[in-house]
Amino acid sequence: MSRTRPLVIGHRGAPGYRPEHSLASYELALDLGVDAVEPDVVFTKDAVAVIRHENEIGSTTDVARHPEFASRRTTKHVDGEPLTGWFVEDFTWEELATLRCRERLPKLRPRSAEFDDRLPILRLRDLLDLVATAGRREGRGIGVVLEVKHATYFASLGYDVAALLDAELRRAGWDAGNHPLVIESFEQGILQRMRDRGIRARYIYLLEAEGRPHDLVATRGADAPTYADQLTHAGLDRLAHEVDGISLDKRVILEDDGIVAAAQGRGLEVYTWTCRPENAFLSVPFRRGRAKAAFGDWEGEWQRIADAGVDGVFVDHADLGVAFFGRSGTDR
Repeated sequence: MSRTRPLVIGHRGAPGYRPEHSLASYELALDLGVDAVEPDVVFTKDAVAVIRHENEIGSTTDVARHPEFASRRTTKHVDGEPLTGWFVEDFTWEELATLRCRERLPKLRPRSAEFDDRLPILRLRDLLDLVATAGRREGRGIGVVLEVKHATYFASLGYDVAALLDAELRRAGWDAGNHPLVIESFEQGILQRMRDRGIRARYIYLLEAEGRPHDLVATRGADAPTYADQLTHAGLDRLAHEVDGISLDKRVILEDDGIVAAAQGRGLEVYTWTCRPENAFLSVPFRRGRAKAAFGDWEGEWQRIADAGVDGVFVDHADLGVAFFGRSGTDR
């Protein structure tokens, strides 16, 4: 890699300060100078690509305050787990547009919760246009790191996820390498289907610290490899021929910083998620005091991550991320 510092990615915008995936969150992240922003993409009943962390929206919107939608509260199994709430696939885009965003972690982030019920949900196209406009205005290539959520689940409902995203990216002019685009997912299958469609992007495979990828569980059951299996030498050898990089839960790197060099030695880029300063999210050695919302020794933890030599970091507090990872002390 030619970069001397990690790519700083606004994780869902700047959710340390504004409700995640809202227009205000993304605008703030861009204003604070991130290299890219990361939307999570799911689909409405009428197949519109919208930006939500999950397809269940009870905790991140004001849907519970809309009596006209009360009957749509239900329980579904998503990626093998039961979830109760309201789901984007049960709403048209016109209906979703009447909802407003809410802070998912109001006790940890009361400053962000002050913006509750004021900001509309975004479509993917809204964000693609916003980032392209910001890049032209600032004269720099600002990227989008597009995470495809629950691809196997949506396919089971009849959605052709790859075709829908292909069409959206082409309509927005984000398909031909004119803008920095990364496509990522916890399911490698959707990455290959997007690549097969000729979308010019970097393809990054997300790996949890525990568990198994749902697309492989759906096809292979108990024989599906774990995420850990895919981070062995043999697993990395395979991935080096199939994706451009991997994105790791930071716990994996903090427990074994050699994994970064092992992957990069095979030509893979390595990203990590998520760099957050609150005690609630820091590993135990870096927590300070007992208040979950208080900032701990986040610089100590982030320095460990920078020293491992990662190529990209996801941050919730864009200003802290840009300042910390952009300073000379973290260059490599």
